[in-house]
Amino acid sequence: MTDPLVTLDGLTVAFDDRPVVDQVNLSVHRGDIITIIGPNGAGKTTLIKSVLGIQKPSAGEVRLVPGMVIGYVPQHLVLESTLPLSVKRFMMLTGHSVSECRAALDKTGVGHLLDASVHHLSGGERQRLLLARALVRRPDLLVLDEPAQGVDINGQASLYQLIRQLRDELNCGVIMISHDLHLVMAATDRVICLNQHICCSGHPADISQDPAFIETFGHDVARSLAVYHHDHNHAHNLHGDVVEGDDGHLAHKECSGYAHP
Repeated sequence: MTDPLVTLDGLTVAFDDRPVVDQVNLSVHRGDIITIIGPNGAGKTTLIKSVLGIQKPSAGEVRLVPGMVIGYVPQHLVLESTLPLSVKRFMMLTGHSVSECRAALDKTGVGHLLDASVHHLSGGERQRLLLARALVRRPDLLVLDEPAQGVDINGQASLYQLIRQLRDELNCGVIMISHDLHLVMAATDRVICLNQHICCSGHPADISQDPAFIETFGHDVARSLAVYHHDHNHAHNLHGDVVEGDDGHLAHKECSGYAHP
């Protein structure tokens, strides 16, 4: 196996001598999709900020592969509502060409919105724009803080599917924070349950049975994360609508996930 893109070694971040992230060890390789879950105040965003170099550790260290490029999708995009800003202009603030920006937007399914106002986008369109802005840098590591924030349930499933597809195309690593347990459990390779320290970690199919997971999220949530695996004869567009394949028939694909039993 190649060296990890990022390694957290005993990472600790404390505010006023109170640990918010406590002795976290974690490594992320190319091809990994790792999702960090946990209750509010568990230290998830603080951990992400440490990976990004925004938050200095109180103890331990964060090691990155030299020259590694990180693409970051924040939880919220706050823009001055009176500032006229098109999708094209927003993308070009990255310093990349129009063609590079358009290619990234096409990858996330919103290339047709190049001339649209950023202020008039739906929740799903805005999240795909932020993802495109991260992709235009051709990152080695994607860091996504609640990437499905403000997206409806069908749009969330489509967005998580896109993230997996982009992981495969770019051969990058992915770190996600998410509260959408039912959907994200089907979209990730490994789950890290954080509550200041790592309570438990492992494959999604196993994590809901872990006593630490049950203690953190409760028996009802753990019971609801029952694995299902099914075929369905349709696909969704970025709005969650059912779409047909090129041959005029409903697109057919196999998918797996987690849902209420």
